[in-house]
Amino acid sequence: MSDLGSGDEGISGSKYNANNMEGSLSRNDFESSGKASSAVEQELASKMLQIQSKRFYLDVKQNRRGRFIKVAEIGADGRRSQIYLALSTAVEFRDHLSSFSDYYASLACSNAGPPNTDNLPEDGKLKSEMMIKDNRRYYLDLKENARGRFLRVSQTITRGGPRSQIALPAQGMIEFRDALTDLLEEFGVSDGGFKGDLPEERHMKVDNKNFYFDIGQNNRGVYMRISEVKNNFRTSITIPEKCWIRFRDIFNDYCEKMKKSSDSVTAENNLPTTTNSVK
Repeated sequence: MSDLGSGDEGISGSKYNANNMEGSLSRNDFESSGKASSAVEQELASKMLQIQSKRFYLDVKQNRRGRFIKVAEIGADGRRSQIYLALSTAVEFRDHLSSFSDYYASLACSNAGPPNTDNLPEDGKLKSEMMIKDNRRYYLDLKENARGRFLRVSQTITRGGPRSQIALPAQGMIEFRDALTDLLEEFGVSDGGFKGDLPEERHMKVDNKNFYFDIGQNNRGVYMRISEVKNNFRTSITIPEKCWIRFRDIFNDYCEKMKKSSDSVTAENNLPTTTNSVK
């Protein structure tokens, strides 16, 4: 199998020598933004794998929000892409890699010789799995085309956000899994953060608008996302848990002031009208 480009844009980091590819929604779940990023972020370990014509970097990083793994792919044509994995997600991904490797081995035994694209499903998928972590979804698809078999890993953000993906040649899945295992054994598998059950989603409708209240968690902690949906158009704000009480106090303050103002107007409207002029 020759080079399997993933179709993504460049990534950041001096060792990759490329521009930032991630939108703020996915990248900021793990990495610090702004000029101070390099000062607060630390690279704990890095592994490089050469798999066919591609290079893959597995970087364990740490910042004030916790630890995570950045997986970067650089193709033979210089095309670059990357995904981010919480440590707990990396464990699940490693286990899936074992399952995909076993399935790939069974295909190799039953179908000796070059791939037969005539019998492929229309989308080329041979086996698929999905992982969910907070507001991120990961789609794992073992696919086949005229150049061979490969595992495509796509990362998406729920309710909008950019999609990023890497394409791992099937022959390199075991090597990739073993490298990932080494890092997890060294740095552990805990994400930290809140361990209890998060409240369920709430919803309310006002006129022709729908409002959704979602509680989620990422490496920065627990947050509330408030989304307004009108005519299939959605806007959202995200409120970190640490400022919920302050947010509530400001909201209550406005509610009390509006109530006083409304009560004052109502009282004035209910007063009897004075018709006598002052002499």
